[in-house]
Amino acid sequence: MSWIDICAIGDIPLRGARKIKTALGCVAVFRTDAEEVFAATNSCPHKGGPLSEGIVHGQSVTCPLHNWVFDLNTGQAKGENGAITTFPVQVREGRVWIDGTRLVARSAA
Repeated sequence: MSWIDICAIGDIPLRGARKIKTALGCVAVFRTDAEEVFAATNSCPHKGGPLSEGIVHGQSVTCPLHNWVFDLNTGQAKGENGAITTFPVQVREGRVWIDGTRLVARSAA
């Protein structure tokens, strides 16, 4: 893995998200708890809603457009036929790191 330091954990609001731009598209970085962070594609597969603007609850995010709920561990939509791509992240010494190799490997949206 090729880890990239993307921000301080405090830069992501508790039970909120921030969007990072990559050459291959936007990724949403979610903070669900004091030290719990997830990353996934920012676009809902249903209607393209911006997941970084969704409601973060538990280890899930709800799309702001049509209320699809995604598990941030697996990317699977709950009760729907769809999924988002998730990316490995970790918190080290108050900083959020994302696996850059997965970002390069993902296909363009």
